[in-house]
Amino acid sequence: MKSIKNEVINEIVINKSRFITILVNINSKDEVNDILNKYKEIYKDATHYCFAYVVGGYCKCFDDGEPSGTAGMPILNVLQSNDLTNVLCLVVRYFGGIKLGAGGLVRAYSNSASESVNKADIVSLVYGFNIKIQFDYDNVKLIDYLLKDVLVTKRFDENIIYSFKVSEENYLVIENVLNTKTKILKKESILISE
Repeated sequence: MKSIKNEVINEIVINKSRFITILVNINSKDEVNDILNKYKEIYKDATHYCFAYVVGGYCKCFDDGEPSGTAGMPILNVLQSNDLTNVLCLVVRYFGGIKLGAGGLVRAYSNSASESVNKADIVSLVYGFNIKIQFDYDNVKLIDYLLKDVLVTKRFDENIIYSFKVSEENYLVIENVLNTKTKILKKESILISE
């Protein structure tokens, strides 16, 4: 599985119609409406806001007034054929006055999504964990050594609390020490970039 590292915005013009494609990394389908509303405000006079997304094994596409199957599905096909997940692809269309026909629309939305994916910084995803641990100050050197290659958010109170993401493979290496030297407050399965 793969995803995108950063947001991508790309524009193409086909027969006077502007197709502005926005690729956004998402972690849940709950984020989709806020992102769509943001771009509908930015491009408020556009004719269509067609999109597709894939996240957590779930996918959805939407034609937004274009003939059925000519916009959302071609966008979704691009995401799926590139093995992408945790990605929302929105294509904003400004109608240029020339009708493209069903085949022309499919090609336009496919090309627009494909160009954006080709410009994206693609990252591989692996299964991992979002972890929050608590431990005594006596163990700080050992825990810091174990997590030396991991981005950690640290909080120092009566005890120390670390929050971090780690791949499943790396977790197996440190699991024994974490289980014996810390109290695991949270361990949630997630997809993370390698």
